[in-house]
Amino acid sequence: MKLLDEIMERAKSNPQRIVLPEGTEMRTLKAADIILKEKAAQIILIGNESEILKLASDNQLSSIGEKATIINPETHPKMGEYAQLLYDLRKGKGMTAEEASILAKDPLYLGCLMIKNGDADGELAGAQNFTGNVLRPAFQIIKTLPGIAVVSGAILMFTPAKHLGKDGLLVFADCAVNPNPTATELAHIAISTAQTARTIAGLDPRIAMLSFSTKGSAKHELADKVIEATRIAREMAPDLKIDGELQADAALIPEIGKSKAPGSEIAGQANVLVFPDLQAGNIGYKMVERFSGAQAVGPILQGIAAPVNDLSRGCSTDDIVRMITITANQAIGIKQAK
Repeated sequence: MKLLDEIMERAKSNPQRIVLPEGTEMRTLKAADIILKEKAAQIILIGNESEILKLASDNQLSSIGEKATIINPETHPKMGEYAQLLYDLRKGKGMTAEEASILAKDPLYLGCLMIKNGDADGELAGAQNFTGNVLRPAFQIIKTLPGIAVVSGAILMFTPAKHLGKDGLLVFADCAVNPNPTATELAHIAISTAQTARTIAGLDPRIAMLSFSTKGSAKHELADKVIEATRIAREMAPDLKIDGELQADAALIPEIGKSKAPGSEIAGQANVLVFPDLQAGNIGYKMVERFSGAQAVGPILQGIAAPVNDLSRGCSTDDIVRMITITANQAIGIKQAK
């Protein structure tokens, strides 16, 4: 797809340092080899160097030995520095120096510590680890972007409905993290998703805050939450193109949008859909994917001060390649925003 090619080209134009904590995982190694051959990122693998190099040699992954940086937590000379950083960050929560020294060797913690210390630009993991294990160190060490209170997950939806979004491309959120966001959290999700839409999808975001109600057609506290979230998002980001509450058909179909929400600049023109909760978002994107033949790429985690992305444990090598380039694009976008 053209956008995925563009994401790869952007990554190649400004190679970022992407750390892969699951350095001995075979799909990850194959993806790292592809990325290195494409010169799309500088790859940092965490794990035992001898084991990684043997796996690379046995599988003809020549770029691993030639171009990857390999960090062994047991022998790396900066481990003391990373342990001290972790202790400084977490001592207020009761962590001891000894505990920090042990935990800093955990590859998922080490990857985040490298980012926090300025030694890496982004991280991708999850081929072997649960989502909670990937996210916990990011929350504790990297934390969220200034002004953003929550981490959320966006999905790029490449649909066959070319009349929707940008040639069929829509961005859905939150589809991965927050089960039941408050109105304020929902507003933060909308703002984060707008940034993802710009940085990754190249969209001028037009955000629809979805509900079962359009402009007061139903009265319920669930619709009220979406209305309040829209108000908060507008207050936080006055230049944001956003409207709500909108039903999905009013958000996407021009004729229905004009009928249900006359005067709205978003109704019938939305390219970013923010769902009211995780149940709706997760169910929605999977139904679109299965019923329409759409391709879902993600989730792309957003709202973290530096990009940390989570993979499905059932991911393919191609999935990992795509997510490395997306992580690199996020890192480029964050640096440009600064």
